Amino acid sequence: MKDKWGVIVTDVQGDFTELKNGSLAVPGTDEEYVREVEEATKSLKEAGLVVFGTQDWHPADHISFASNHPGKKPFDSIVVNGRTQTLWPPHCVQGTENARVLIDNNLFLAIVRKAQNPAFDSYSAFRDDGGAKTELDAMLRTNKIKNLLIYGLAIDYCVRASAIDAIEAGYKATVVKGLSRGIAPETTVRALDEMKQKGVRLIQALEEAGGDIGPLGA
Repeated sequence: MKDKWGVIVTDVQGDFTELKNGSLAVPGTDEEYVREVEEATKSLKEAGLVVFGTQDWHPADHISFASNHPGKKPFDSIVVNGRTQTLWPPHCVQGTENARVLIDNNLFLAIVRKAQNPAFDSYSAFRDDGGAKTELDAMLRTNKIKNLLIYGLAIDYCVRASAIDAIEAGYKATVVKGLSRGIAPETTVRALDEMKQKGVRLIQALEEAGGDIGPLGA
């Protein structure tokens, strides 16, 4: 019997897209990109895969917002309790329009919310930077999922962290590059190299995994 597959669609939210003029818009995230992600996710669900989404869900006083640190600007770094923290423009604030997940929410079995603790950033779908686990691992195990397809925003941050944590948690992880976008070319290259070194499988398109996950759209 084949190992069961699941899908993690990472942070396809308004503030990360050019489509919605997001405060932290990732290059290449226009209407066509969002539509492509939604259609791919629909085909995976129709093929019988269990689909999860993730959602940045920051309180307004979050430590990662440059606006909460007088004299600092977005993309500066600070040290907090021995940790280096990158500062971002305020984004995906709880209850705001641009925090919404843009693709059809009915495609997801569940949406995992991250970064709700104002003291810790959270790139990974599995845990925040303080080590507090989300419910994702428990849900994957309940559904007997061992293989994960991961894609979304951004490949150099949340996709990367989620894929590496998936490997460390004992899953097999495949990242779909064509359904992901990166914030910057240099961090994207580093992230791809790191994921490969950690054992993450990198593919350009879903068709490259088709034989493993069964006929898409069936």
